[in-house]
This record gives sequence, structure tokens and C-alpha cells, in this order.
Amino acid sequence: MPSPFPGMDPYLERHWGDVHAKLVTYASDELNTRLPPDLIARVEERTAIESDMGEEGASSSRRTVIPDARVFEAVSENGAGTAAGAGVALAPYRLVLIDEPATEHFVEIIDTRGGERLVTVLEFVSPANKIGKGLKAFVNKREELLAGGVNFVEIDLVRHGDWEQLFLPHACPVHVRSEYRVVIRVPMDPLAVWVQPAPLREPLPTINIPLRSTDDPCPLPLQPLIDKVYQNSRYERTLNYRKPCEPPLDASDSAWANEMLAAAGRQ
Repeated sequence: MPSPFPGMDPYLERHWGDVHAKLVTYASDELNTRLPPDLIARVEERTAIESDMGEEGASSSRRTVIPDARVFEAVSENGAGTAAGAGVALAPYRLVLIDEPATEHFVEIIDTRGGERLVTVLEFVSPANKIGKGLKAFVNKREELLAGGVNFVEIDLVRHGDWEQLFLPHACPVHVRSEYRVVIRVPMDPLAVWVQPAPLREPLPTINIPLRSTDDPCPLPLQPLIDKVYQNSRYERTLNYRKPCEPPLDASDSAWANEMLAAAGRQ
């Protein structure tokens, strides 16, 4: 059963880790069917330590703290596993949280002629890229790549976070604003950004991926990618459309979403 929504399913944001990983892989595969023979797309990764709190106490997802039920300590007679300062066991077992670095994946397009020169980077933006220190790190990385002559494509399919801060130093006109967006920056046009709106109520667009100055842009259809994620992860079996959408939709979009869900018999 397909998603009841024509474009990005807003309920998928609850499962962004899985959605993000698959989108990166599927986008790389799709690009490799369309790129010139001497260009290749690869999935790359970086490691980032994340934290629960952003700057000045703002809520953030920049640290992923993963509870691992396999790591525990039994309460012992010498007081191990007791409440701090109380010396009293609160329960038979004290589970320990394991801080693990989060791995972020992205797509690189590489020119294979005479070595492996990086041409373009595609990022599916995560909420952590739009908050606090994570936003600052993302922008710094983007500026370094652009300064090195690398095209940079931001595909933002999540509503969490402050996308307007990520959009700086540019300001987005009202008529260009949408729930989702693709922002393309190219070194040869340093004072401008290219913006592809992606409204909630419409299918996701086909976007143009910039390559070398001698190449035409490579088209990348986004809607088939998110449809493939929905199908392959079997979200029709697990998404609970009776729960409120997170982040909440505004009143108009919420009414529209309820109509779509009712028409698809998913409420």
C-alpha cells in the first residue's frame, strides 16, 4: 500500500534515521544510472558526537544516546547501583546509557579522470543540521567545500529545526517558501543560491544536480526515492496515522492531511 500523501509523508519524520539512510543509498544508486561515464556517485560517511541540549539549553538532537539493555549492572550488597547519596537500591538492575557517535551519510559525485576529484556533495538535511552547534558545523563544512570548488546540494525533507538559519546569509521570499525545499550552491555563482520549493501537498520534484562546468545538470527525481523508502521499509504496517503529526502541522495542512488519510482509509 502506498503512502496516502502525494509527496513527502510528514509522518515519516518520526523515523528519520532509517529514512535518511535509505534516501542516501537510493539517491546514489539512481545518480549512477544517469551520470556521465567518467563520474560516479558514492555514499560517504562522517562521525559526529551529538548531544541532547543545544546552545543555551535549546532542545537538540546533536547527541544520540543509545540505551543498550545488554549493558547493565546488578544491584550488589556494597551499594553498587544505588541512588546517588541515598544508598538505597531503586530497582534490581541499573541500566547504563551508552554514548555512541552518530554516523551521518551523504552522497559524493567524483570525477574519475586523472584521479578522484570531488565534484558535488548531496546532503539530505537532518534536524541536527539545523540546530545549535550542529548547524554551525554544517555551515562550516558547506563553506569549506564551496571554497574548494565543490557544488553543494541540500535536500531538506524534515520540518524540525531552523531552516531559515541554514539558509543564511540569504533571505527566502514569501512566495518561495514551502514545507520542504532543495537549496543548491555552486562555486561559480558564489553570491546566489538556487532554490527548488517542495510543498507538502505536491509530489516531490525532480531536481537538477550540478556537475562540472562542461556537463549538463543531472536530473534526480525525489518522489520515487521516498516512495521506495516507504515501500521497502514497510511503513504502511507501522506508521500510526491516528497519532498527531510531529512536528504539528498548521490548522489548514492538518485538515488537508486528515482528508487525505480518510480518503485512503488510514484513520
